[in-house]
Amino acid sequence: MKAASIFSTPKDLPDHERQKRRHMLASLGIAWLVMMQVMMFAFPGYLRGEYIGTESLAMLDTAIIIMNWLSFALTMPVLLYCAWPIWLGVFKKSSSNSVRVNMDWPVALGILTAFIPSVIATINQQGEVYFESVAMFVAFLLTARYLEFCAEQSARYSKIGTPAILEQERAIMTAKADKIAFAFVVIQILLAIASGIVWYLFIDRSHALPVLVALFVMSCPCALSMAVPTASSAARAIFLNNYSFTPEQQEFVLSLTRKTANQNLYGSLAWHILMAPLAMFGLVAPWVAAITMLVSSLAVAWNSWRLYKKFHNQGFIIGPDWTAGKAVQG
Repeated sequence: MKAASIFSTPKDLPDHERQKRRHMLASLGIAWLVMMQVMMFAFPGYLRGEYIGTESLAMLDTAIIIMNWLSFALTMPVLLYCAWPIWLGVFKKSSSNSVRVNMDWPVALGILTAFIPSVIATINQQGEVYFESVAMFVAFLLTARYLEFCAEQSARYSKIGTPAILEQERAIMTAKADKIAFAFVVIQILLAIASGIVWYLFIDRSHALPVLVALFVMSCPCALSMAVPTASSAARAIFLNNYSFTPEQQEFVLSLTRKTANQNLYGSLAWHILMAPLAMFGLVAPWVAAITMLVSSLAVAWNSWRLYKKFHNQGFIIGPDWTAGKAVQG
């Protein structure tokens, strides 16, 4: 019998859920393909400073204008198709039938703050464009959300053999993570707006937009939202592969799950807090901010995977005969 894994597809997964997974994977693939192509089109713009005062500058500017229009054309499908769930999330209504601020708001603000000025610069044929940052942001965001979705889907449809106490722990940890993520997003948005204003009024107007975009990108709570789903999915896989656990062994796994979830949550929070001042001082470009978001999300997924592999690699997946507290330590 094949061992369950943290991101595995449950055998009893309904067809409509399988279709959701395929659709997310297709959107993810398109976003990554566009991202790589737009990054190639952005390359001439990076070289412009080296050609100022040379005879080749006029030819390079013409190439940049063409590349900007191509980047604009390629980015549109990413915004209208790949990022469609983000726009739906922005206008999602609460139980009281009113639109409320949620985790998609900072993402949408970051995308629009980078995209609209880029379109204006492309039409006017002057100014900086950030199409590659938009494409990277969407591609990396979808990567994090796909991992989160697979982990949640795996946990939701593979509850056979999973202790009820795990679902209770999951609910408690999720409520805690949501509160922290919401506070983080609000503070990060306020910092982004304040920093953009300070740069525009007192430091360098031309650099205000990159600072604002970078901070908006970093306000995406992708890693924070993955903290609990991935950790609980790892615990679910452990329980499914060790259905004969005693209550003491179950509690030991739960304690490790709580520890892993907290590591994911506070580790990603510390990473964002560390990077935020650098972005405020203008040291983090928007595309670099997108990479930092991806790094933190992948780190969360890896840490949760490490919890699962810790049991799997030491032979505790089949027929555990260890005592509580000795499985991982010994």
